Amino acid sequence: MNLHKLILTNNACYKAGRTIAPKGIMVHSTGANNPNLRRYVGPDDGLLGKNLNNNHWNQDRPDGRDVCVHAFIGRLADGSIATYQTLPWNYRGWHCGGSGNDTHIGFEICEDGLTDAAYFNAIYKEAAELCTYLCKQYGLTEKNLICHSEGYKLGIASNHGDVMHWFPRFGKSMDTFRAEVGRLLAASVSVTEPAPTTQKTLYRVQIGAYSVKANADAMLAKVKAAGFTDAFVKYSE
Repeated sequence: MNLHKLILTNNACYKAGRTIAPKGIMVHSTGANNPNLRRYVGPDDGLLGKNLNNNHWNQDRPDGRDVCVHAFIGRLADGSIATYQTLPWNYRGWHCGGSGNDTHIGFEICEDGLTDAAYFNAIYKEAAELCTYLCKQYGLTEKNLICHSEGYKLGIASNHGDVMHWFPRFGKSMDTFRAEVGRLLAASVSVTEPAPTTQKTLYRVQIGAYSVKANADAMLAKVKAAGFTDAFVKYSE
Protein backbone atom coordinates (compact mmCIF):
# COMPACT_ATOMS: atom_id res chain seq x y z
CA MET A 1 0.00 0.00 0.00
CA ASN A 2 1.23 3.47 -0.92
CA LEU A 3 -0.42 5.52 1.85
CA HIS A 4 -0.16 9.30 2.15
CA LYS A 5 -2.07 11.81 4.28
CA LEU A 6 -3.61 15.13 3.28
CA ILE A 7 -6.50 15.91 5.61
CA LEU A 8 -9.24 18.04 4.04
CA THR A 9 -9.24 20.57 6.85
CA ASN A 10 -11.25 23.14 4.87
CA ASN A 11 -14.12 20.75 4.26
CA ALA A 12 -17.22 21.39 6.37
CA CYS A 13 -17.31 17.71 7.33
CA TYR A 14 -13.86 17.91 8.91
CA LYS A 15 -14.79 21.17 10.64
CA ALA A 16 -17.90 19.53 12.12
CA GLY A 17 -15.51 17.29 14.06
CA ARG A 18 -17.97 14.48 14.82
CA THR A 19 -16.41 11.11 15.60
CA ILE A 20 -17.54 7.50 15.30
CA ALA A 21 -16.45 4.07 16.51
CA PRO A 22 -15.91 2.32 13.13
CA LYS A 23 -17.95 -0.87 12.77
CA GLY A 24 -17.23 -1.43 9.08
CA ILE A 25 -15.76 -0.11 5.84
CA MET A 26 -17.72 1.03 2.78
CA VAL A 27 -16.10 0.95 -0.65
CA HIS A 28 -17.14 3.63 -3.16
CA SER A 29 -16.05 4.67 -6.64
CA THR A 30 -16.33 8.17 -8.01
CA GLY A 31 -18.57 7.63 -11.05
CA ALA A 32 -16.46 9.94 -13.25
CA ASN A 33 -13.78 9.18 -15.82
CA ASN A 34 -10.89 10.83 -14.00
CA PRO A 35 -8.38 8.55 -12.24
CA ASN A 36 -6.23 11.43 -10.98
CA LEU A 37 -6.13 11.98 -7.24
CA ARG A 38 -5.60 15.72 -7.75
CA ARG A 39 -9.22 15.99 -8.93
CA TYR A 40 -10.35 15.32 -5.34
CA VAL A 41 -7.32 15.80 -3.07
CA GLY A 42 -5.51 19.11 -2.79
CA PRO A 43 -3.69 21.35 -2.78
CA ASP A 44 -0.70 19.84 -4.60
CA ASP A 45 1.82 18.34 -2.19
CA GLY A 46 4.45 17.81 -4.88
CA LEU A 47 3.13 14.34 -5.74
CA LEU A 48 -0.47 15.00 -6.70
CA GLY A 49 0.05 17.62 -9.37
CA LYS A 50 -1.87 20.86 -9.64
CA ASN A 51 -5.65 20.89 -10.00
CA LEU A 52 -6.11 23.60 -12.64
CA ASN A 53 -9.85 23.85 -12.00
CA ASN A 54 -9.37 24.13 -8.23
CA ASN A 55 -12.36 21.82 -7.71
CA HIS A 56 -10.74 19.43 -5.22
CA TRP A 57 -12.60 18.62 -2.02
CA ASN A 58 -10.43 20.61 0.36
CA GLN A 59 -13.01 23.37 0.52
CA ASP A 60 -16.11 23.98 2.58
CA ARG A 61 -18.70 22.31 0.32
CA PRO A 62 -17.17 20.99 -2.90
CA ASP A 63 -19.43 21.71 -5.87
CA GLY A 64 -21.96 23.00 -3.33
CA ARG A 65 -22.41 19.52 -1.82
CA ASP A 66 -22.00 18.08 1.66
CA VAL A 67 -19.47 15.41 0.71
CA CYS A 68 -16.29 14.05 2.28
CA VAL A 69 -14.68 10.62 2.55
CA HIS A 70 -11.87 9.18 4.62
CA ALA A 71 -9.60 8.37 1.69
CA PHE A 72 -9.17 8.29 -2.07
CA ILE A 73 -7.32 5.77 -4.23
CA GLY A 74 -6.08 6.79 -7.67
CA ARG A 75 -3.16 8.06 -9.73
CA LEU A 76 -0.42 10.47 -8.69
CA ALA A 77 1.04 12.91 -11.19
CA ASP A 78 3.68 10.34 -12.18
CA GLY A 79 1.00 7.75 -12.94
CA SER A 80 1.66 5.54 -9.94
CA ILE A 81 -1.16 4.35 -7.67
CA ALA A 82 -1.55 5.74 -4.16
CA THR A 83 -3.99 6.09 -1.28
CA TYR A 84 -4.56 9.48 0.34
CA GLN A 85 -6.14 9.64 3.78
CA THR A 86 -8.36 12.73 3.76
CA LEU A 87 -10.16 12.50 7.13
CA PRO A 88 -9.10 11.03 10.46
CA TRP A 89 -10.33 7.43 10.34
CA ASN A 90 -12.60 7.93 13.36
CA TYR A 91 -14.31 11.06 11.99
CA ARG A 92 -17.90 10.82 10.77
CA GLY A 93 -17.70 11.13 7.01
CA TRP A 94 -20.29 12.33 4.52
CA HIS A 95 -19.92 9.47 2.08
CA CYS A 96 -23.07 7.37 1.78
CA GLY A 97 -26.16 9.53 2.34
CA GLY A 98 -27.47 7.35 5.15
CA SER A 99 -26.87 5.97 8.62
CA GLY A 100 -23.75 4.20 7.35
CA ASN A 101 -22.00 7.51 7.93
CA ASP A 102 -22.41 6.81 11.66
CA THR A 103 -20.76 3.40 11.52
CA HIS A 104 -18.51 3.03 8.47
CA ILE A 105 -15.22 4.36 7.21
CA GLY A 106 -15.77 5.27 3.56
CA PHE A 107 -13.24 5.63 0.76
CA GLU A 108 -13.50 6.42 -2.95
CA ILE A 109 -11.67 4.70 -5.80
CA CYS A 110 -11.09 7.12 -8.67
CA GLU A 111 -12.70 5.67 -11.78
CA ASP A 112 -11.23 5.75 -15.26
CA GLY A 113 -13.05 4.68 -18.42
CA LEU A 114 -13.66 1.26 -16.81
CA THR A 115 -11.83 -0.60 -19.60
CA ASP A 116 -8.19 -0.55 -18.42
CA ALA A 117 -7.38 -3.89 -16.79
CA ALA A 118 -3.95 -2.75 -15.58
CA TYR A 119 -5.42 0.24 -13.76
CA PHE A 120 -8.24 -1.87 -12.30
CA ASN A 121 -5.88 -4.55 -11.01
CA ALA A 122 -3.67 -1.91 -9.40
CA ILE A 123 -6.49 -0.09 -7.60
CA TYR A 124 -8.12 -3.39 -6.58
CA LYS A 125 -4.88 -4.48 -4.92
CA GLU A 126 -4.43 -1.07 -3.25
CA ALA A 127 -8.01 -1.09 -1.96
CA ALA A 128 -7.62 -4.60 -0.51
CA GLU A 129 -4.43 -3.55 1.26
CA LEU A 130 -6.10 -0.42 2.64
CA CYS A 131 -9.02 -2.47 3.99
CA THR A 132 -6.60 -4.96 5.54
CA TYR A 133 -4.76 -2.10 7.25
CA LEU A 134 -8.02 -0.61 8.58
CA CYS A 135 -9.35 -3.99 9.73
CA LYS A 136 -6.22 -4.49 11.80
CA GLN A 137 -6.50 -0.95 13.19
CA TYR A 138 -10.10 -1.36 14.35
CA GLY A 139 -10.46 -5.07 15.05
CA LEU A 140 -12.62 -5.70 11.97
CA THR A 141 -12.69 -8.62 9.54
CA GLU A 142 -13.52 -9.02 5.86
CA LYS A 143 -17.13 -9.62 6.93
CA ASN A 144 -17.34 -5.94 7.90
CA LEU A 145 -16.71 -4.75 4.32
CA ILE A 146 -19.49 -3.58 1.99
CA CYS A 147 -19.76 -1.37 -1.07
CA HIS A 148 -22.16 1.53 -1.57
CA SER A 149 -24.68 -0.60 -3.51
CA GLU A 150 -24.70 -3.17 -0.69
CA GLY A 151 -25.19 -0.35 1.80
CA TYR A 152 -28.29 0.69 -0.14
CA LYS A 153 -29.68 -2.86 0.02
CA LEU A 154 -29.05 -2.86 3.77
CA GLY A 155 -30.94 0.44 4.12
CA ILE A 156 -27.96 2.41 5.41
CA ALA A 157 -26.89 4.24 2.22
CA SER A 158 -28.39 6.11 -0.73
CA ASN A 159 -29.26 4.41 -4.02
CA HIS A 160 -25.90 4.09 -5.81
CA GLY A 161 -24.55 1.22 -7.89
CA ASP A 162 -20.86 1.47 -7.02
CA VAL A 163 -18.80 -0.65 -7.12
CA MET A 164 -20.83 -3.37 -8.80
CA HIS A 165 -20.99 -1.52 -12.13
CA TRP A 166 -17.18 -1.82 -12.32
CA PHE A 167 -15.78 -4.88 -10.52
CA PRO A 168 -17.67 -7.51 -12.58
CA ARG A 169 -16.17 -6.13 -15.81
CA PHE A 170 -12.90 -7.69 -14.64
CA GLY A 171 -14.29 -10.85 -13.07
CA LYS A 172 -14.42 -9.46 -9.56
CA SER A 173 -17.15 -8.80 -7.02
CA MET A 174 -17.42 -7.73 -3.41
CA ASP A 175 -17.31 -11.41 -2.48
CA THR A 176 -13.95 -11.85 -4.22
CA PHE A 177 -12.79 -8.59 -2.65
CA ARG A 178 -13.76 -9.74 0.84
CA ALA A 179 -12.02 -13.06 0.22
CA GLU A 180 -8.83 -11.24 -0.80
CA VAL A 181 -8.89 -9.09 2.33
CA GLY A 182 -9.48 -12.22 4.40
CA ARG A 183 -6.46 -13.84 2.77
CA LEU A 184 -4.31 -10.77 3.49
CA LEU A 185 -5.47 -10.68 7.11
CA ALA A 186 -4.65 -14.36 7.58
CA ALA A 187 -1.23 -13.89 5.99
CA SER A 188 -0.44 -10.97 8.28
CA VAL A 189 -1.04 -12.87 11.54
CA SER A 190 2.28 -12.82 13.31
CA VAL A 191 3.87 -16.11 14.26
CA THR A 192 4.65 -16.37 17.97
CA GLU A 193 8.40 -16.50 18.40
CA PRO A 194 9.72 -19.13 20.80
CA ALA A 195 10.78 -17.74 24.14
CA PRO A 196 14.51 -17.11 24.29
CA THR A 197 16.47 -19.74 26.18
CA THR A 198 17.50 -18.37 29.54
CA GLN A 199 20.86 -19.23 31.02
CA LYS A 200 20.68 -21.58 33.98
CA THR A 201 21.56 -20.12 37.36
CA LEU A 202 23.73 -22.51 39.38
CA TYR A 203 23.92 -22.62 43.16
CA ARG A 204 27.05 -24.32 44.50
CA VAL A 205 27.06 -26.08 47.90
CA GLN A 206 30.33 -26.44 49.83
CA ILE A 207 30.49 -29.61 51.91
CA GLY A 208 33.56 -28.89 53.94
CA ALA A 209 37.03 -27.34 54.22
CA TYR A 210 40.05 -29.58 54.87
CA SER A 211 43.65 -28.77 55.69
CA VAL A 212 44.74 -32.26 54.65
CA LYS A 213 44.26 -33.06 50.96
CA ALA A 214 43.76 -36.78 51.59
CA ASN A 215 40.74 -35.99 53.75
CA ALA A 216 39.30 -33.75 51.02
CA ASP A 217 39.85 -36.51 48.41
CA ALA A 218 38.16 -39.06 50.67
CA MET A 219 35.08 -36.82 51.07
CA LEU A 220 34.97 -36.19 47.31
CA ALA A 221 34.98 -39.96 46.66
CA LYS A 222 32.16 -40.45 49.17
CA VAL A 223 30.04 -37.66 47.61
CA LYS A 224 30.51 -39.01 44.07
CA ALA A 225 29.62 -42.50 45.26
CA ALA A 226 26.37 -41.00 46.55
CA GLY A 227 25.55 -39.88 42.99
CA PHE A 228 26.81 -36.28 42.96
CA THR A 229 29.12 -36.81 39.98
CA ASP A 230 29.69 -33.11 39.36
CA ALA A 231 31.35 -32.63 42.78
CA PHE A 232 34.91 -31.34 42.78
CA VAL A 233 37.70 -30.18 45.07
CA LYS A 234 38.71 -26.57 44.81
CA TYR A 235 42.10 -25.50 46.21
CA SER A 236 42.34 -22.09 47.85
CA GLU A 237 45.02 -20.28 49.80
